Amino acid sequence: MSLWAILPVKPLRLAKSRLAPVLEPAQRYELAQAMLRHVISVTSNNPSITGLLVTSRDTKALAIARELGAKSLQEGARSSLNTALTGASAVLQSWHADGILILPADLPFIHADDIRAIIAHANERSLVIATDRERDGTNAMLLRPPGAIDFAFGPGSFQRHCLLAHRAGLSVVEYESERLALDIDVPEDLQAYHAVLARGHFGHLPAFPAPPDE
Repeated sequence: MSLWAILPVKPLRLAKSRLAPVLEPAQRYELAQAMLRHVISVTSNNPSITGLLVTSRDTKALAIARELGAKSLQEGARSSLNTALTGASAVLQSWHADGILILPADLPFIHADDIRAIIAHANERSLVIATDRERDGTNAMLLRPPGAIDFAFGPGSFQRHCLLAHRAGLSVVEYESERLALDIDVPEDLQAYHAVLARGHFGHLPAFPAPPDE
């Protein structure tokens, strides 16, 4: 199987704007960059991944991708997430990929075991999908073949992706992982972030003062 990963990346300077009440702009930038580097590293080190394509309109994010050995794809200034993913998927299909793994760049605790397990659940016509703690968004998805369904990221995307896959005749497997369920979007997420940091060694991640409990 020729399996490529796609990492869509928002402009790093604008990332995590909803954390503004608790983190300064420099801290948000540091966090976004650290998470991006971590996701690239974990994904690239999996021998089952043929290659990694980072798509962004941020030249800094694309430079980080190339620095770490990934391919880069420049987005248009007005590109939306779903449009960017459609374009990246088309590029990979032209490179004869028969599977794509889409990962957000804000998964601080993603582990090699998660990548291996997602790949192990895939078959020739399947969607393997991981959601967030609210079972609302899509925090990882492996699609075979590429182009089998349209991308529907945004609020409620988990259910939409599952429905589209069922309609397309794909087998649907939900992969459950506490590590993948934790993305960092709002101040409340930092409570869980610091709780996980306290349980292990995560030298790739910055530590910030935890927001106070309500």
